[in-house]
Amino acid sequence: MKISKDHPRYLSLVIRERMAAMVEEGIVSPTGLIAHGRGEAFDYLLGERTTPEADAAEKAAAALLLGAKRPVITVNGNAAALAARELAELARATGALVEVNLFHRSEERLSKVCDLVERESGIKVLGRDQDAVLEGIASDRARCTSKGLLAADVVLIPLEDGDRAEAMAKAGKKVISIDLNPLSRTTLAAEVAVVDELTRAVPNITRWAVELKGDAGGIADALSSYENEENLDAVMRRMCQGLKGSTADRSER
Repeated sequence: MKISKDHPRYLSLVIRERMAAMVEEGIVSPTGLIAHGRGEAFDYLLGERTTPEADAAEKAAAALLLGAKRPVITVNGNAAALAARELAELARATGALVEVNLFHRSEERLSKVCDLVERESGIKVLGRDQDAVLEGIASDRARCTSKGLLAADVVLIPLEDGDRAEAMAKAGKKVISIDLNPLSRTTLAAEVAVVDELTRAVPNITRWAVELKGDAGGIADALSSYENEENLDAVMRRMCQGLKGSTADRSER
């Protein structure tokens, strides 16, 4: 489908077309499109931009990854389709491992997602051979690798994954979420919750990681000055303002 770059929502439409194509290729689950659309609805309320609250969380996320001993970035089908290359750049900037983990899991789909991430990123991912289990998860998402998610002390979870976020938090791992829904279980389980669109958030975290790398004082300051609950409260207030603004705009037409 040809989309005019003059369209006011050009980037969103390009992403939608890519996600639909990724369903046909077996990378994205059909239900993943529902999750993507839900995220877009929240993004409308943020003005489809990175807010000051998101930027603050992205800085804290970079600091947490840099300060970790065994950071892991976990990737599902949607995340692979949207930002495989960008997530790999973040992994390089922070020394994190990348592990593929799927809810709608089959050996064929797992292989396809791993192949996509490796092809687009040029890095070797974990997840093809899952030799460990995360406790407290009833689905196939419990399956993981002993070298990656099971051993991780800090885990970045892009997009909704409430079961694993809660299980990893209970296991003592520090969770970073990237999720446009400020009320999701993933967001609420996270120590640093980034409420921003994935393709904006990941490059921003990478930018902060590059800036903070090697600066122990800057990393410590970024973490000590960040309050996750206060940040989420501010995000929800902003969303409410966005909803009120949209209502006011309609009433004036």
